Amino acid sequence: MSMSMGQYRFATVSGDGVQWMLKRNCSITPRQMGACFLALSLLSISVAIFFWTQGATLVLPFAALELLAVGVAFLLHARHATDHERISVVGGRLQVLRETAGKTEAEEFPAGWVRVETGDARQSLIGLCAAGRRVWVGRHVRPDQRAALAHEIRQVLRAHPAQAA
Repeated sequence: MSMSMGQYRFATVSGDGVQWMLKRNCSITPRQMGACFLALSLLSISVAIFFWTQGATLVLPFAALELLAVGVAFLLHARHATDHERISVVGGRLQVLRETAGKTEAEEFPAGWVRVETGDARQSLIGLCAAGRRVWVGRHVRPDQRAALAHEIRQVLRAHPAQAA
C-alpha cells in the first residue's frame, strides 16, 4: 500500500495498513473526574458539618443527597469518557472495533466488498456494509466532518479490490 501520511485527515498510515481512531472529545479523564469529585465532596461535607455543629441539622443530610446525585452524574460521564471507534484496513480486511461504556463490539469485512453509505441528513452516521451486514460509525466525529471521513474510507477501500471469500 503506497500511501503517504499527509494524504489523510483522520487516518494514521502504518506499514501494515490504515487506521482511524475516533474518540469522544472529553476534556477531563475519569481519574481527574474522581479527584474533582473528591475535592467537591470534602468541601461540601466540611461546610455541612460546620452548619450541623451550629444547629442546622438538616444541612448534612441534604449535602449527602446532593453528593449522591452529583456522584451518579459523574459516574455516568466517566463510563462514557473512553468510548471510541477504531476502523482499520489491514491485509485486505476492514475491521471495526467499537467500545461503548466498557462494552466492546467487533466486526470484520473483506475490504474490497465494503460499501460506504452516507445518509442525506447532515447528522447521519456512516454505514459500512458487506455480506448482508452493516455497522454504523462516526459517532465521535462532528457531523460536518463525516463526509470527509467517509471519503477517506472509500479512498482506502478502493486500493483493495474485491477478492473471492
